[in-house]
Amino acid sequence: MFGRVKPLDAILATAEKKSLHRSLGPVQLTLLGVGAIIGTGIFVLTAAAAQKAGPGMMWSFVIAGFVCAVAALCYSELASMVPVSGSAYTYSYAVVGELLAWMVGWALILEYAVAASAVSVGWSGYFMGLLKSLTGFELPAMLSAGPTWSLSGVDFSSGIINVPAVVVALAVTMLLMIGTKESATFNAILVAIKVAALTMFIALALPSMNSEHFAPFAPNGWFGPAGTSGMGIVGAASSIFFAYVGFDAVSTAAEETRDPQRNVPIGLIGSLALCTVFYLLVAGGAIGAIGAQPTALGVQPGSAEFAAQCAALAAKGETPLVCSNEALAHVLRSINYTRAGDLIGLAANLALPSVILMMLYGQTRIFFVMARDGLLPEKLATIHPKWKTPHIVTLLTGIFVAIAAALLPVGQLADISNSGTLFAFFMVSVAVLILRLRDPQRVRPFRTPLVWIVAPIAALGCVILFFNLPTEAMLVLPIWGAIGLAFYFGYGYRKSHVGRGIVEVHEEDDDVPPQPVPPIS
Repeated sequence: MFGRVKPLDAILATAEKKSLHRSLGPVQLTLLGVGAIIGTGIFVLTAAAAQKAGPGMMWSFVIAGFVCAVAALCYSELASMVPVSGSAYTYSYAVVGELLAWMVGWALILEYAVAASAVSVGWSGYFMGLLKSLTGFELPAMLSAGPTWSLSGVDFSSGIINVPAVVVALAVTMLLMIGTKESATFNAILVAIKVAALTMFIALALPSMNSEHFAPFAPNGWFGPAGTSGMGIVGAASSIFFAYVGFDAVSTAAEETRDPQRNVPIGLIGSLALCTVFYLLVAGGAIGAIGAQPTALGVQPGSAEFAAQCAALAAKGETPLVCSNEALAHVLRSINYTRAGDLIGLAANLALPSVILMMLYGQTRIFFVMARDGLLPEKLATIHPKWKTPHIVTLLTGIFVAIAAALLPVGQLADISNSGTLFAFFMVSVAVLILRLRDPQRVRPFRTPLVWIVAPIAALGCVILFFNLPTEAMLVLPIWGAIGLAFYFGYGYRKSHVGRGIVEVHEEDDDVPPQPVPPIS
């Protein structure tokens, strides 16, 4: 089973037939990365990070950014060698074989689909906050939040279903089904809105900074109080990791980059460094303006205990940063910039649906490639005759995303998403080293610098962050993986094109259905 490797030469031959013009320089790559990275995490997860680490979340941004940087350098080498669709799934198929490629593709469901659910819940919080600020109307709590989940059970006291999150997830799914894609111009406008909103936040919040709000700096320490999981500065870094995902937009652009050996690392490190500085300024402004202390030490955001503490504070007329569903808008309203807070909320409402769209798009295309490889039912790769999109897999993915968004809080969704992402990045870091040993002479448009230092650091960083996720999020990956293995050995192992000796490569085209597969004699 480990010998079922998709021929790298065939993949590369296909890519060479449709090679792209090398036109991107370091500045364009850096801006591309900034646009892809800045978004959901900083708008949505600031409150959850504050509950885990307090003001120490500023170190969390640095740690998460560093792990992303070293993983990105590994990602770039494979992206430049295998410049086709399928992301880490395709890279793994070409290097470590079908079984592990399946596991990576299965884990990427947690990265893309669950991340889309997290963004939907984040959008819901900003939408409801803006609606209340402008009109005074708000949905009952039972319809604006999902229940809280833990190993001890489900608590419906905080909510039953997040209706706005379901609506936005299904609306974006329908747009994607009928073929609506973001144009480069539209995407650039949304990036400008996000950056302008965060710049405005920094300009208004930093002058209101009070140094007393930074003490105690790390109330939960580096790894959280004894007996807790996913807490402290490193635990917050494991959650904040979500705020940096998107840098692969730079690594996958390696084929279109002039002098990729020089410009790809500039674009990667430059965009991650700029975003880290941006995030630190935003976090510093939020902490300094109204404080960021946890409701209580060792209490996990999204838990029933946390919800009860926030409800008790709300009954007293208090809403600390950690309890807000729209953290940045809440900070500005708290320091009497109500209209500016509304503008932050409006920016999030405009920009976040485009992130949901791109997450769903990435997920459906990975499913699409897996279906064309025979590892998933090929019916999923059916193209709609009018819309020219893989409508079946898009609809199923959208329903899954809406259900998760309806029933889980944003912090738990982000942690679950990170568990899949960290596994995929770990596999990419390992794959780079395996390919260096197995095929050292192959042309590499970009070579990871100091690969025998950088790749192990990336793999170790992913492992450390994974084991500092909350216990529930860590358990999701092996359980989800076991379900995936059952599906693989029950279906994919028998139906795999590579296993049946069919090695056509068609990753270079997004929307062309697979050729008919001849029956096995």
